[in-house]
Amino acid sequence: MRRVAAVSILLALSAACTKGPIAPTPTPKAFGTALVSVSGDKQAAGVGAVLDQPLVVQVNDAKGAPVSGALVRFTGVGGMTMQPDRGLTGSDGQFTTNVTLGGMSGRYQVAAATANFSGKPVEIRIDEIALGYQAMVGEQINQIHCVRCHDSESTPERVSNHDNLEAAPHGFTEGAILNAMSDANLVAIIAHGGVALHKSATMPPYGDTLTKTEIEALVAYLRAVSDPAYRPQGVFYAGN
Repeated sequence: MRRVAAVSILLALSAACTKGPIAPTPTPKAFGTALVSVSGDKQAAGVGAVLDQPLVVQVNDAKGAPVSGALVRFTGVGGMTMQPDRGLTGSDGQFTTNVTLGGMSGRYQVAAATANFSGKPVEIRIDEIALGYQAMVGEQINQIHCVRCHDSESTPERVSNHDNLEAAPHGFTEGAILNAMSDANLVAIIAHGGVALHKSATMPPYGDTLTKTEIEALVAYLRAVSDPAYRPQGVFYAGN
């Protein structure tokens, strides 16, 4: 009983930045050794919005098998909330929460925590993205004009054309490639097509379709969803 109580107290200490009334913390029935993200990470939505997909994590034992009845706790900063923010894993070892982003654009981290049998915390951090107004406009433009070729995954609403093209378009989250391009070059290739930068002519020009403001919004969206995160050149970052 002492070990169970200690684990409950340990996980409760991380509740300091969660707003609203504190719900009772359930007593864990089992303990794992690892915590992994199953789905729902790196989503993008408007400032203050609820993410489209729930965030799902899983507690595993030392052999990688799911652990039922383990206590999981979610916390976040910057005004983001999780509902529910704590609970016990199901028979599949998983626990699900719905995430509401904070009131400022940028990247947010959700901390998911459990504890092993000795009471030692096991934690992972999961990134989510809040889009400001300009990036939200860019996301809408992406859905209308870009996603069919630049996203290789088909959905019930949209069949991807990505694999049918001779030169496969880069996904908009491919920061390893797109982060090296300046804003001016991205504007040029969107407005004048691939030939503007001596790239594939299968990238058509959109200068007659989109306004300058819309093209800049699309670039803002690319920067917002980049993985790894976009870091403008010439800006000093603490810790570098």
